[in-house]
Amino acid sequence: MIDPKAVNRLLNVATIEELWDLHTRQMADYGFDRLIYGCTRFRTETSLGDPDDFVILSNHAPDYIDTFIDQGLYFHAPMVRWSLGNDGACSWSILNERLAAGEMTAQERAVLEFNPAHGVTAGYSISFKSLRPRMKAAMALTARRGTTQAEVDQLWSEVGETVLALNNLAHLCILSLPYESPKRALTSRQREVLGWVGDGKTVQDIAMLMELTPATVEKHLRLARKALSVETTAQAVLKAAFQNQIFFLDA
Repeated sequence: MIDPKAVNRLLNVATIEELWDLHTRQMADYGFDRLIYGCTRFRTETSLGDPDDFVILSNHAPDYIDTFIDQGLYFHAPMVRWSLGNDGACSWSILNERLAAGEMTAQERAVLEFNPAHGVTAGYSISFKSLRPRMKAAMALTARRGTTQAEVDQLWSEVGETVLALNNLAHLCILSLPYESPKRALTSRQREVLGWVGDGKTVQDIAMLMELTPATVEKHLRLARKALSVETTAQAVLKAAFQNQIFFLDA
């Protein structure tokens, strides 16, 4: 049974950093001491979107993240591929099954050869259901070093529903909290003008509301489009809203 206190602690956090610290400690209590959360809201049929727009959270060692995330090894990871096409939780035992059946590509096998050197040998992956076709998010739960996959599967049979529920809750909390990539962060003025555009205000309306000249409002909109790497103001409003940079209450 889920501890109500654990649920309330997740619901009451104010920042993604606070949530991630709390969630990783909770998952370590269940035997999963290293996590990777990834979310894209701009994927297409041929791409996961711009990596600068991803939400990536992890407590893995920097040397693992440097290769797996920063150098793009994740793109060929079998469980990432599984997550993109499925919803729910999946044991990493399917990796050996696919390998034995000869279903792995050379690139996927390279990921499996890389992971053991970093103690990534057993775990579960959770792919979160999304009603938005361009959005996908997943969590990779790595078990403590020395834990076998059989032991993880036994553990999951006992506490899997609780772990799944807590991760679903953490995912929903992450979506509701502001997350600003350093390359995409907007200034307070840029957020404000985009917020007014989202409310249906014209440049002239915004200039009057903010006590600025229309030219200054246009400048803030232009810089916001540049910061978000989009072509139109409508796209800027959409992306800023997806990133929770606008339409949220400051703490």
